[in-house]
Amino acid sequence: MSKSNVIAIDGPCGGGKSSVAKAVATGLKILYVDTGAMFRALGLVCSRRGIAFEEGPTMRFFLNNIRFNYGRSEECLVEIDGDNLTEPIREHSVSDLASKVSQIGSVRTFLKQVQKDLVLEKVCIMEGRDIGTVVFPMAFCKIYLTATPEIRAQRRYDQLMARGGSEIDFQKVLQDLKTRDHNDMNREIAPLKQAEDAFLLDSSGLTFEQVVEKIKQVARERAIIEKIKL
Repeated sequence: MSKSNVIAIDGPCGGGKSSVAKAVATGLKILYVDTGAMFRALGLVCSRRGIAFEEGPTMRFFLNNIRFNYGRSEECLVEIDGDNLTEPIREHSVSDLASKVSQIGSVRTFLKQVQKDLVLEKVCIMEGRDIGTVVFPMAFCKIYLTATPEIRAQRRYDQLMARGGSEIDFQKVLQDLKTRDHNDMNREIAPLKQAEDAFLLDSSGLTFEQVVEKIKQVARERAIIEKIKL
């Protein structure tokens, strides 16, 4: 069976998947798809509209009737029913909403189709928690990107502080991250795990640039083997 033209980066929250994937996409001149932003957007809108985070007719009606747009521009990454959610979804509180909505089967089915439509004709890099295991199990290159909980929490804390979060508590960020890890790894639907054929990359002792270069190297090697044109 032929491989999908996708570089899949999976891993726990705070591992730097988004920023790394963007840099790799730029370096390889391919499309970058931020799946986390999609879950965050749906979680935020469900919260705003009072839609219960559970499987059922209300959730399915919501998904069947929204206008979901992704990738219009850098300023409008994700939009639902004309509402640009690019900035609001980066709030720390939205992470928990994304975790909740990601456990709903109809939501995952909805976004899986959105993601498949985006990469019909283009080589792309996509990051998330089940890209290489569920969404694109035949991705030609799979990376499992991780780091210690403490290092991931520190990165997240630094991001929040840079956005003006002066009252952010590091221990709370660390505990929230550990809770998210547990939820992601133990959910019934598409739990977070390393694909058997994924390259394990622990970024704990590496610089950002070293991580990016390593993934580019692995992707180029896999592309040659699978005859994918990068």
